[in-house]
Formats: sequence, C-alpha cells, structure tokens
Amino acid sequence: MLSGHLDARTVREWITADGKEAAIRELTGLLAASGRVADEEALTAAVLAREAQGGTGLGEGIAVPHAKTDAVTAPVVGFTRSADGVDWGAPDGTGALLIFVIAVPETAAGDEHLRILALLSRALMDPAFRERLLEASGTGEILRVLSEVG
Repeated sequence: MLSGHLDARTVREWITADGKEAAIRELTGLLAASGRVADEEALTAAVLAREAQGGTGLGEGIAVPHAKTDAVTAPVVGFTRSADGVDWGAPDGTGALLIFVIAVPETAAGDEHLRILALLSRALMDPAFRERLLEASGTGEILRVLSEVG
C-alpha cells in the first residue's frame, strides 16, 4: 500500500484531537509506531514548521501535512479520520475529515515525496474514493480502500 510506506501500524480509525497542532502531534506519534521515526519530537517540529509555511488543508475535507526531515529513516505515510473535521485552513473552509501525514528523509525528499503526493492526490480527487474512506469500518477495511492508491 502506497509502496509499502503505509500499513496497519500507521493507520488510526479515528483521531481524538480537535485542533491542528494536537492532530499533528497525534499523527507523528502514529508514525513513530512504524519503527521508521528516529526522533518523534524533531518530526513533529518539522511538520509544524511546514504548516507554518503554508497550510496543507486541500479542501474537500482533506489535509496532507508533510515534512522532509532526517527525523525519519525511511519514507512513511499515516492516515486517520476526524468525525467532526479539524480546521486545517483549507481554501474552501471545510474541516479535514481525511488526514494523511507524509514524512520522508531529506535524502529521499525530492522524487519520493512528490510521487506519494501525486498518488494520493489522484485518488482523493474521486468523490467515491473519499466516501469509501469515510465509511470504512475498522482498520482492515480502511487498508483495503487505501490499497487502491498503489
């Protein structure tokens, strides 16, 4: 799934955080479970710094916070959902219901980072795909839907 960067350890059915910074902290903690995070605090700082440069709320209920940092040892992707939507500063004003987080090492940042974003973007443009992700029951079903991404 997503070329091995996302698995059951990096998927949480529902996020408990209700604000963007708290959500980012929860997501970086989720990524730490992958074994690919060398420094969780540095990863959190890198994602927050990237958000400060420009929000990653894409609209349509989607957010894709990301970072290029050597706080991770290999590319890793996480996913969660928010029942109420987290305000991510999206251009259309929608709260983020579907939240992906991407972290890649500085050395792999160029092509790999863009490839992952492109894969996600193509899938997320499809309203039916987004609906399947929102309606998926449990981590296993979420992973089945996400397996369509690549």
